[in-house]
Amino acid sequence: MPSKAATVALTALAPISWGSTYFVTTEFLPADRPLFTGLMRALPAGLLLLALTRKLPRGAWWGKALVLGALNIGAFFPLLFLAAYRLPGGVAAVVGSVGPLFVVGLAALLLGDKPTLKSLLAAIGAAFGVSLVVLKAGAAFDTVGVLAGLLSALSMSAGTVFTKRWGRPEGVGALTLTGWQLTAGGLLIAPLAFLIEGAPPALTGTHLAGYAYLAFGNTAISYFLWFRGIGRLSASSVTLLGPLSPITAAVIGWAALGQALGPVQIAGMLIAFGATLVGQLSPRATGTTGTPRAPQTPSTPTGPDAAPNGPTGAKGVRNTAGDTEGARERAGEETFGRTERNAREVSMDPEVSAVRR
Repeated sequence: MPSKAATVALTALAPISWGSTYFVTTEFLPADRPLFTGLMRALPAGLLLLALTRKLPRGAWWGKALVLGALNIGAFFPLLFLAAYRLPGGVAAVVGSVGPLFVVGLAALLLGDKPTLKSLLAAIGAAFGVSLVVLKAGAAFDTVGVLAGLLSALSMSAGTVFTKRWGRPEGVGALTLTGWQLTAGGLLIAPLAFLIEGAPPALTGTHLAGYAYLAFGNTAISYFLWFRGIGRLSASSVTLLGPLSPITAAVIGWAALGQALGPVQIAGMLIAFGATLVGQLSPRATGTTGTPRAPQTPSTPTGPDAAPNGPTGAKGVRNTAGDTEGARERAGEETFGRTERNAREVSMDPEVSAVRR
């Protein structure tokens, strides 16, 4: 079982990767196709993971996978892009940075995870730091854009908390759960994309390369690491890694697009990064993994401990899961683990940032 520090570091690669989406979108993808881009990010990645794991939901998990896919992908992507297109990137990033505060409140309501002063201050500090990095004087506010940004942050926050609350069914690992959610979210986005934006645009080799990066490195691998982290860390700890996304977007904008990065922005980065570190130090209730265990039912055990790659079984005994499906699941996660290591140097979405300057 990896240490908490290793788990945090791997989970942090997800928001770091999402910070590269604005650069990829503006430099490699066709313009003004946010829903089609969301579809191309989610559905191919989800279908690939389904093909690797070859396991579908059963029973109540059909409904749970649909809810999680809608919250984390299907509703989040369209709302995110709507905010990004109606607001300056800095405003969109600041509106989205309230996500950790939403998670703190929802975790207290749905998980019984009592917020601490440290977690609240870390969430507020992260939002303040992000505002220094990306918010410019005279930034315009659009009511619909602000509402979309808040709803996108609330959607992802609710998805994070429900992912923690429901855990995973027995014999299912993070790779399979990621595939379910991406596929469900992509199928929800598809009709919206075709109804609102029409037929897909003509794609060049550059477009295809950009979509391939978004689908596999930026989405399949990143969301696998994100949901894996949710299973092993507290919901508040995971969501306080989110400010790494706008920080990364700002650094890429400075390095690749020649955007200014002055003392105020650097100070904001340090504040947001410090808040992220503080969020990882918040005291939590401990179990065998040092994190709260997701609720389980006698008939269908759930939670990170029920997964074949989780640390222990229900009674503290390691779950070997030697059946064929479990072996396939482990093989799939090993494949993506190797892919993630190979891609780490280039793995950097303005997810709630979209730093449009």
